Amino acid sequence: MKTLRTRGGLSVRFEVRAAVVVALLLLLALAAAVVLIGTGDFAIPAADVLRTLVGRGDAGQEFIVRELRLPRVLVGLLVGAALGLSGALFQAISRNPLGSPDVLGLGQGATAGALVVIVLFSGSAAQVAFGALAGGLVAGLAIYLLAWQRGVNGYRLVLVGIGAAAVLTAVNGYLLTKADLVDAQRAVVWMTGSLAGRDWDQVWPLLALCAVLVPVALANGRPLRMLEMGDDTAHALGVRVERTRMVLLVTAVLLTAAATAAAGPVGFVALTAPQLARRLTGAPGPHLPASIGMGAALLVVADWASQRVFGADQVPVGVVTGVLGGVYLLWLLISERRAGRI
Repeated sequence: MKTLRTRGGLSVRFEVRAAVVVALLLLLALAAAVVLIGTGDFAIPAADVLRTLVGRGDAGQEFIVRELRLPRVLVGLLVGAALGLSGALFQAISRNPLGSPDVLGLGQGATAGALVVIVLFSGSAAQVAFGALAGGLVAGLAIYLLAWQRGVNGYRLVLVGIGAAAVLTAVNGYLLTKADLVDAQRAVVWMTGSLAGRDWDQVWPLLALCAVLVPVALANGRPLRMLEMGDDTAHALGVRVERTRMVLLVTAVLLTAAATAAAGPVGFVALTAPQLARRLTGAPGPHLPASIGMGAALLVVADWASQRVFGADQVPVGVVTGVLGGVYLLWLLISERRAGRI
């Protein structure tokens, strides 16, 4: 860590290792995105992908890259970044490495909202996305209210979230049993989490939400670090604890709901990305930019791996992230148990 001093006497701490990690993660995400755009039944070399992106490709490549593959990759980058950031916020607020949308029931809430639209109303893709967004917001509000007791305690938030996840999982199972065969198949495909068929209609709303919510989260990065020290310490350092927690929780819930609405419930990215980012940066607190880069890189690389191993759209990306995240979760639980923290 270096300290930069300005002419006015102000000093700014600059974490060199963290900055390098963030830069490398962003480069990895962009490089994987270029490779992913060129992957498919009609393979395109990376150099041709770059030429096409700057408007120098032929007509066929322009159509494949700009209309078919670029929106899918952009959705993948945005969803991964949103989930990585929301996971970092939840884990910092709850002061628990298991405090992610996957565990707290927000993903299940968004799934319930989408299933209601699919099963009861046979809604369109846009209506399903709106249902998922509404379901995630309702679940987040309910969990917050149930966890409230003169403030929100991190462990109480996790316990209430686990209970809400169990209830919502049962509700989702019930909705599936009431669906006809066509709607049930459609619902199961959506519940797996996939980037297949994503177009510009998913890109623009998600990009607009991220453009608003990411700066809000980054602007509260310093108070968030203080919240990890405990409410009393943060309050003594001048942090408006409940206001800050509420703003960050709403931001995290909106990011999770928007990502789920765009790509379905892609599992475990929100759990693993912040933890891996923290280990790479060596930062004592949540490093939000690194979590953003790690989430984007993880999801795009997972989508590329699924296409390379199984063929285009044969295995949804949610299956790959679920397997990798499940293995990581088991390792995390074993590590926490050995350390005597659980």
